[in-house]
Amino acid sequence: MGTKMPFFFLYLLSLYTLHRHALPTNAATAPDETAALLAIKSSLIDPLGALQNWKSNSGMPHCNWTGVQCDTKGTVIGLNLSNYNLSGTISDDILLLSNLSSLKICSNAFSDTLPAALTGLTSLKFLDVSVNNFDGRFPVGFGSFLQLTYLNASANYFVGPLPADIGSANALEILDFRGGFFTGSIPASYRGLQKLKFLGLSGNKLTGTLPKELFELSSLEKLIIGYNEFEGPIPADIANLTKLQYLDMVVGNLNGPIPPEIGQLKMLNSIFLYKNSLGGEIPKEIGNLSSLVMLDLSDNMITGVIPPEIALPSNLQWLNLMSNRLKGTVPNGIGDLPQLEVLLLWNNSLTGPLPVSLGKNSPLQWLDVSTNALSGEIPAGLCEGGNLTKLILFSNAFTGPIPVGLTTCMPLVRMRMHNNQLNGTVPGGFGKLPRLQRLELAGNELTGEIPDDICLSTSLSFIDLSHNQLQSRLPSCILSIPSLQSFMAADNELTGGVPGELDCPSVSTLDLSNNRLEGTIPSSLASCARLVSLSLRNNHFNGSIPPSIAMMPTLSILDLSNNFLTGSIPSNFGSSPALEILNLAYNNLSGPVPSTSLLRTINPDDLAGNPGLCGGVLPPCSGATGMLESPSGFRWADVRLVAAGWAIGFVIGFVIGIFKEII
Repeated sequence: MGTKMPFFFLYLLSLYTLHRHALPTNAATAPDETAALLAIKSSLIDPLGALQNWKSNSGMPHCNWTGVQCDTKGTVIGLNLSNYNLSGTISDDILLLSNLSSLKICSNAFSDTLPAALTGLTSLKFLDVSVNNFDGRFPVGFGSFLQLTYLNASANYFVGPLPADIGSANALEILDFRGGFFTGSIPASYRGLQKLKFLGLSGNKLTGTLPKELFELSSLEKLIIGYNEFEGPIPADIANLTKLQYLDMVVGNLNGPIPPEIGQLKMLNSIFLYKNSLGGEIPKEIGNLSSLVMLDLSDNMITGVIPPEIALPSNLQWLNLMSNRLKGTVPNGIGDLPQLEVLLLWNNSLTGPLPVSLGKNSPLQWLDVSTNALSGEIPAGLCEGGNLTKLILFSNAFTGPIPVGLTTCMPLVRMRMHNNQLNGTVPGGFGKLPRLQRLELAGNELTGEIPDDICLSTSLSFIDLSHNQLQSRLPSCILSIPSLQSFMAADNELTGGVPGELDCPSVSTLDLSNNRLEGTIPSSLASCARLVSLSLRNNHFNGSIPPSIAMMPTLSILDLSNNFLTGSIPSNFGSSPALEILNLAYNNLSGPVPSTSLLRTINPDDLAGNPGLCGGVLPPCSGATGMLESPSGFRWADVRLVAAGWAIGFVIGFVIGIFKEII
């Protein structure tokens, strides 16, 4: 026991000695790093006062300052100065933080070139300078950072070629140069980034073909290179990216077919190839992508039919094939996709009916199949999932009734079914949908009445029932919908008149032309203070034009042509600075045309068919029309009647005299 105690004592003494010698080392480095941090602060502009606790005399250790991260020894290893609206310059004193492994200065207001001093921080593992105003060329030197795993310089103004030396930073897992002004091609040296999981180059001005080296990055999980000017085909070598989950090559000049080898990427869940010049047919191998959630091939030149295999990935939520050259039918399997939320097929040449089961077994939110040649009835269960917000079916050949189930589709915001062959009546209930903003049913074969319950709506802003065969009176409250901006019911068989008492707080467009409306035009239309366009042409309105309409502050277009209006044109007509287009043709108006600004230059055709009008752009009133009086009150019509009687009498007398001589 006696021999062990001295040994234990010596052991404790050695630990104490080591500790005493270690203290001065840390005590020496702390002031150096404190001074470096204060120097860094002095070169920054800090409008939010985010670094106000960076003070040498505050009594607070520098490791507790805002954004400063230290290790257990009190050495600075991280700076996070993000989202503070900082500007100014980054001092070279940052090099004194020799153990710095993480630097985040993203989402600030730094400008000018990225400081070359940063390339001396060779211990960096994490560098984020994104969302600033850095410009110029990206500095060379980061390729020597053997520990660097994360580099984000996105959303800046860097120009010139991508830094080729980055290809030597072979520990990189995240490389993000999105949203800049880089030019040229993708450097071949990037093939060295074999640990790279994320490559973001989108939103630059990169050109050339997709290099084969890009498809040697076998660790890639996300490849985002859209919004550039790449051209040429997508190589079959894409099959090498076996870990790829997310593919974005949108908005470029890529052409050729989509390689069927893409079907070998079993982990791929998102494919975005829209707005290129891709052609050929959709490869049926896409059906092998069991993880696929989002597929967007829109705005290309893809031909052929939609392969039935496209409905095999049971997790598919987003399918966008719009604006291509597709033909044939919509595969029935699409209607059975259990997770489908968005189906966009518009602007193709598709034919046949929609799948009957569409919407019944999925959380369908957005359906747009407009501008095709689809036919048959609209599937009854489109909103059975209770999620449908946008239903866009216009410019097809759909027939049959409007599904009654849509009248209880509470999330519905837009219902656009115009230019089809729908028949039957407009079902009641749409006025009770709390979010419905657009109801477009024009250009169909609908009959019956306009449902009164539309007046109950608090959300409708656009209603178009034009070009149907509706035969009802206009609901008296239809223009009182508080959010209604446009109401169009032209070219129907509406009867009755315009409601006399109007409350139209938001209406800017009212088109009731080509109907059978009658009665007088109510002066209360002038209460529609936001009305810009009013068309009542080709009806049976009578009476005079209300003078109050002339002074509506926003009315720009007024068409009252082809009615039975009488009286004179109100003297204040055309004086409103907003009025630009006026058509009063083919009524029974009379009297002089007012000499207000618009009427001085109006096209005479817009006043034609009113034989009693004169003056202005029409022939002058003096002696021009049989109903005008001279200043003394003498009627020119009387003069013409007397003269005509005298002439007729003279001719008759002359003829009788000659006849007598002959006898």
